[in-house]
Amino acid sequence: MAEVRCVHEAANILGEGPIWNEVEQTLWWCDNLAPKIQRYDPASGAVAEWVLSEEVGSMVFREGGGIVAAMKSGFAHLDLETGALDTIADPEPGSTATRLNDGKCDRRGRYWCGSMDAELKAPIAALYRLDPDGSCHRMRDGVIVSNGIAFSPDDRTMYFSDSRADKVFAFDFDIESGRISNERVFIDTAPMAGRVDGATVDAEGCYWGALIHDWSIGRFDPTGRLVDTVRLPVRHPTMCTFGGPNLDVLYVTTTRKFLELGEAEGQPLAGALFEITGTGAKGLPEPRFAG
Repeated sequence: MAEVRCVHEAANILGEGPIWNEVEQTLWWCDNLAPKIQRYDPASGAVAEWVLSEEVGSMVFREGGGIVAAMKSGFAHLDLETGALDTIADPEPGSTATRLNDGKCDRRGRYWCGSMDAELKAPIAALYRLDPDGSCHRMRDGVIVSNGIAFSPDDRTMYFSDSRADKVFAFDFDIESGRISNERVFIDTAPMAGRVDGATVDAEGCYWGALIHDWSIGRFDPTGRLVDTVRLPVRHPTMCTFGGPNLDVLYVTTTRKFLELGEAEGQPLAGALFEITGTGAKGLPEPRFAG
């Protein structure tokens, strides 16, 4: 039976982008709007924080060491010690209406990341693919808020959520070329109480989505059918990822941003970092950026 535990009362404005570092055995995540990057060490319980100079949507580790982050100003190498940003590519130069958001690497070391409309209303954002050579490719237009990027264990399917459009899409994915095709609706969340925000895929190919606004994480089978739900003590989970020595701990970030008037008192752990154990599922190692 699944057990939910708060591991750090972060009080994040918008906790996002959790990613497990297998080498360090630590969990990293962002507070997009603070903005800052945080690291949790399960062995000691210690948490470290790095304050940033601009909004951050997500981050990935590099094969050669260091971090690549999706910042307000574009994709950049990020030096946490100095705070310096070395811009790789700015896919939406001059835009004040959008910023980069959810992202992760495929198993050839490409960084997939989408942008979002800052007002959460208009389909003015897009999905991008940052290649190891630094080239940036626009892969899909007409997005409101990019989320839920994940890849099937066999590398044949890519998932992508436009959360404000209430849809999770599946694409045929060519791992060698990085092309996507045959877009179709994988999950329609319009009839549901929550939307799929961030997500991950387990070793059996099931898609775990943070159901923001609905107090829960949902597990969907490869056909898009909801097969399990884990309830949380907060209404707005934002993303989940597997970690731990056996990749069987599901870490969940949350937000305080969408709390309505009077809700904060009843949800003192909103914005915290949680772990879920006992689901019986295991994750897959997160690939690193090859550039």
